Amino acid sequence: MKREAKLLLEKACDSLVLSIELFNRPNDRGRVSSTLIQLDHAFEMLLKAALLHRGGRIREKRAKETIGFDACVRRALSDGKHKFLTEEQALVLQTINGLRDAAQHHLLDISEGQLYVHIQSGVTLIRDLLKKVFNEDLVTHLPMRVLPVSTSPPTTLATLFESEVEEIKKLLRPGKRRQIEVMARLRPLAILDSTIQGEKGQPSDADLRRMSKDLLAGKTWVDAFKGASAVEITADGAGPSLSLRLSKKEGIPIQLVAEGTPGASVVAVKRVNELDFYNLGAKQLAEKINTSMPKAIAVVDHLKLRSEPDCYKEFKIGSLLHKRYSQKALDEITVALTKENIDDIWASRNGKKAKS
Repeated sequence: MKREAKLLLEKACDSLVLSIELFNRPNDRGRVSSTLIQLDHAFEMLLKAALLHRGGRIREKRAKETIGFDACVRRALSDGKHKFLTEEQALVLQTINGLRDAAQHHLLDISEGQLYVHIQSGVTLIRDLLKKVFNEDLVTHLPMRVLPVSTSPPTTLATLFESEVEEIKKLLRPGKRRQIEVMARLRPLAILDSTIQGEKGQPSDADLRRMSKDLLAGKTWVDAFKGASAVEITADGAGPSLSLRLSKKEGIPIQLVAEGTPGASVVAVKRVNELDFYNLGAKQLAEKINTSMPKAIAVVDHLKLRSEPDCYKEFKIGSLLHKRYSQKALDEITVALTKENIDDIWASRNGKKAKS
């Protein structure tokens, strides 16, 4: 392992141990914020260590500082041979990062049930990544006297949201209108919901007030938090070996959000038909740019669009494999052909036959 990657991995494990220790401490003073801050730091260090270990870079050319959290997630999710994250894992990372942001910079009132789910799923993710990227077991990085987080049986997101909504409604009853407490209690739910839908940043006070009015008016949590209702918690194991993982519900895809999209996270759960998103075959792509299919595929390979998840995806329907392209792929090709000649691209491939 490279020296820099090894040192970053050690920092990641140090922060993880501190996060577990803080979560399990008997004193509640500063416990939630410090637990989330340390876990978030553990993930950033782990992502950077893993990128370096996979041969990637954590600095832009001539940059003095390393890349940030979101850039680490994006590279780990979509950067070809350096990829080691799944979309569901990216959702866990985005959620913990959003909760840490709220805890560090403003107010966050999160229930023990919610905190437990987020911390245990975080520990599970670190365990998974250590094994996948470094072929190391988490237990080798923990002191013998420390156990991974396991304080109570896992629950479902539905149960968590239902119980939280009921508590919030109690605070909204006439004579108990404690708006600041309501917004602090709503914030972790709103962060999880917006993160899953691909929105970056903290919910505004206006957003939280609107949510509280909707709940008071009788809106169900499923309708109020459409992002959270699209995912679920899966559990396996028990005790020290318990694993919690966030997974999307069947039929609801997770998409990579285009880099540079204002106010957006790296990935988002979208209730859309993926075949509507990737709606072009090679033949249709060629027709759109008025060329032959081999030349169209030559341009696709020249631009390396098959390595971009938001441009290309393969679907297996029955025994047939369908290779599909999105409108974004068409847009990138159109822009590229204003700068390069398609015949030159074709000639540069020395007439090699491209796969369609």
